[in-house]
Amino acid sequence: MSHFAVLLAGPITATTALRATLTGARVIAADAGIRHAATLGLTPELWVGDFDSAGDDPEYAGFAGVPRQTFPRDKDQTDGELAIDIARERGASRLTLVGASGGPRSDHAFSHLVLALRHAEAGISVELFDGREHAWPLLPGRQRFPMDAGSQFSILKFTDLAGLSIRGARFPLEDAAIPFSSILTQSNEATGPVEVTLRSGRAILLAQADSAVR
Repeated sequence: MSHFAVLLAGPITATTALRATLTGARVIAADAGIRHAATLGLTPELWVGDFDSAGDDPEYAGFAGVPRQTFPRDKDQTDGELAIDIARERGASRLTLVGASGGPRSDHAFSHLVLALRHAEAGISVELFDGREHAWPLLPGRQRFPMDAGSQFSILKFTDLAGLSIRGARFPLEDAAIPFSSILTQSNEATGPVEVTLRSGRAILLAQADSAVR
């Protein structure tokens, strides 16, 4: 499995778990996401974007030797989307999106969740991890998440959900139909490993960073 890490501009916490997740990954940075490379001790093979965020800021001077692929500012894709597409062109079958949430642009955080769903549905293994929170696309079928008892998690919906079952949680569900407008799946708590089954719909499982036993 060819593992690529895409560095995005949201904040990260450089935990041992995050560093371990990225061990051996090929790295592509999207615009200001390059700043995480030094923090994590990574060397990107490519720096992608319109560079409206990074530009010629002295903060990024140490990355002058990283090959760049520059795009116009007026374009119909985000820098993160371009970086992910290039990773897939280079053979990625597994993606870790680093710094995908938070930051100065909430719309970018939303777009990263949408992109994660898009590529997961295309057969790519996708994880979003910033050292504080994990997120994984939920696909129709059954998925198991090894979590410690007491770990907090939520299921964020992008459509109505049908046939949703949650086991191993303080608030279990069984074959439930959950409309998009419901917040029933927010703020759950694991009692051990969590198993999620979904018949149809689009959603993301978001867990606190200490939720996944790696």
